[in-house]
Amino acid sequence: MPDIIQFFLHYGGHFLAPFAIGRIFWREHWWKAGLIMVAANAIDIDHLLADPIFDPGRCSIGFHPLHTGWAALAYAAMLAIPSWKWRALGLGCLWHLAVDSGDCLIQITGL
Repeated sequence: MPDIIQFFLHYGGHFLAPFAIGRIFWREHWWKAGLIMVAANAIDIDHLLADPIFDPGRCSIGFHPLHTGWAALAYAAMLAIPSWKWRALGLGCLWHLAVDSGDCLIQITGL
């Protein structure tokens, strides 16, 4: 897959898709939900623990602490909190992991 397409899929997934998801799940608060879901990208702070901090060939899923299965369970647990804001944050974190997983799949398959 050309790098430019992967770039747009990755960053579109992180910064544009959350607003569409917010519109689907929280029609009344879609803009705020989208912003909360974009803010969930802050889980990338765990990249600061790696050396090098950024490695375009590294799959972040399972490598960084906030990108593990245990973290995903915590994000999924947020969906049970009876507040749309916490649910948006949890869904945003899970969506972040899904987008990063797509990148890993592209790297593995060479698409």
